[in-house]
Amino acid sequence: MELRLFVTREIPFPAFESIKGLFQKVDVWPEYRPPTKEELISRAKGAQALVTMLEDKVTCDVIEALSPELRIIAQYAVGFDNIDLECATKHGVYVTNTPDVLTDATADLTWALILAVARRIVESDAYVRSGGWKSSGTAWHPTMMLGFDLVGKTLGIVGGGRIGQAVARRAKGFDMRIIYNSRRRHPEMEALGATYVDLDELFRESDIVTLHVPLTPETQNLVNESRLRLMKRTAIVVNTARGKVVDIDALYRALKEGWIAGAGLDVYPTEPLDPSHPITKLSNVVLTPHIGSATRETRAKMAELVYRNLEAFSRGERPPTLVNEEVLRVRPPGF
Repeated sequence: MELRLFVTREIPFPAFESIKGLFQKVDVWPEYRPPTKEELISRAKGAQALVTMLEDKVTCDVIEALSPELRIIAQYAVGFDNIDLECATKHGVYVTNTPDVLTDATADLTWALILAVARRIVESDAYVRSGGWKSSGTAWHPTMMLGFDLVGKTLGIVGGGRIGQAVARRAKGFDMRIIYNSRRRHPEMEALGATYVDLDELFRESDIVTLHVPLTPETQNLVNESRLRLMKRTAIVVNTARGKVVDIDALYRALKEGWIAGAGLDVYPTEPLDPSHPITKLSNVVLTPHIGSATRETRAKMAELVYRNLEAFSRGERPPTLVNEEVLRVRPPGF
């Protein structure tokens, strides 16, 4: 049997050569944009394996159209809510992801956003580039671009997993009080000096709320109008988790009307974010285009983990980061 792989975007890292070596035929989607559902089905028809990205909508229609040949979907991302896991399991399709390797990169970006909002970095950059600073006629003024200190402030971390813990470790360097909320208590967080609190209490007490939870029915719109109204008027919220965890329209009103002081967003309910969305017109929000894992080192490690999953599966072994464990009872691993 000729083994076929379809990859939904170019992966320009060394491990991709190893990935291609596992298959006799490899087809890579050549465009920057993702393939449509119809294009995905057409190009992947007959393939035993897919390498997909978070933006690809791998619905049950897609899985059924590619069955029974399709055996494994290796997601090049830590999230996987774009894939219909129940349908994949039913058809004996293994689904893997790339957790752990992007923890530090995402925690670093979280802190970049916190600092950018707290110290008004993006506003200040625009002030210089636009000539506003020059036209002000002064090099320094007591009220120019006032932000706020982090030392002594309260950092509220929603989600106590690997990324939440990495954010907490970095917070210790700023001598901050750390509180957190999660589905369960994490001894690792508390060893870092973080105190477990009720979710609403976290929103009330925090000077900075940062989100590190997966997207589930329980976390969708977790940051909504009622919780934003609990926050201090001087507080900021940062989201490097999943876009739908935040009600972006409520957040816009909170920023516009001064319920809170600022926000930093790397993810959005619909991506790419429409530049006509009113939140893009506000100066007290910093917006980045889903770059949480966008370091050369991290993206290379993600490719390596995709390879390890595909290579283990090809040898008839359980892939190391299998998402849908139930599939083991439906079909053994292997092509």
